[in-house]
Amino acid sequence: MSSDVGNALFSELLMADQLVRNRLSKVLPKGMELSHFGVLNLLARLQAERTPAELARAFHVTRGAMTNTLSKLEWAGYVHIRPDWDDARRKLVSISPSGKAARDAALAAISPLIDDIAQSLGDARVRQTIPVLREIRLRLEGP
Repeated sequence: MSSDVGNALFSELLMADQLVRNRLSKVLPKGMELSHFGVLNLLARLQAERTPAELARAFHVTRGAMTNTLSKLEWAGYVHIRPDWDDARRKLVSISPSGKAARDAALAAISPLIDDIAQSLGDARVRQTIPVLREIRLRLEGP
């Protein structure tokens, strides 16, 4: 692959990322940031508790940054944070019903845009694109 193709690919990825973030930030509930939505979305998809350290690793942020995000989410009532009864040094985080509702509302608000894009591209093209994007993500996550 020529460097021109690689540069064009990453230019398109960065611009698409910026546009998605911009659109999503406009429909998030008042006071919710993209980082908050990301945590809620992950917890809703996993349907399981996670430690703050596990969440920090998943989002490639420091524990301090994740602690700050979780504090804001807990204050808003979007997550529950409890002690780990097996290891008193750890805490466990789960999404609350209001957190799930806020996440679902944000997804519902952006779904028409996503559906319109997917429909205009066609199922076959979208399905072909997903493995490529996944591979890029996995390579970027690597060591």
